[in-house]
Amino acid sequence: MFGSEALLLGRVAYQGFAQAWPSMGTDEFGQRMNSIPTYVVSSTLVDDQATSGQTTVIRGDVAAEIARLKAAPGGDLLVEGSCRLVQTLVQHGLADEYRLMVFPIILGAGKRLFPDERGGHAHPR
Repeated sequence: MFGSEALLLGRVAYQGFAQAWPSMGTDEFGQRMNSIPTYVVSSTLVDDQATSGQTTVIRGDVAAEIARLKAAPGGDLLVEGSCRLVQTLVQHGLADEYRLMVFPIILGAGKRLFPDERGGHAHPR
């Protein structure tokens, strides 16, 4: 978080963060979460709903917009959660590094970060 220039989120992750972090600005991490420039990828979030900190909503050609952000001078773009967004980044060659935090819990089929290359969904045996 501290080595990143901006935060890149999907709508669901953003709405969760925007609800939680404004009341958690008492420590260094909370202050960073509340002050880091944030880009939200969403076709449904309107600007009036994106009022937490320095928030910009990305609509339209997501891959082109994120490629433009990556090409701009500055540090890293950090993605938290946002599985569908990560899949879009990978599909367009825009993910440079993965840092995964794994919490071993099974809830149904779950979401897949990396889709099954055969086009189907792999099921545990």
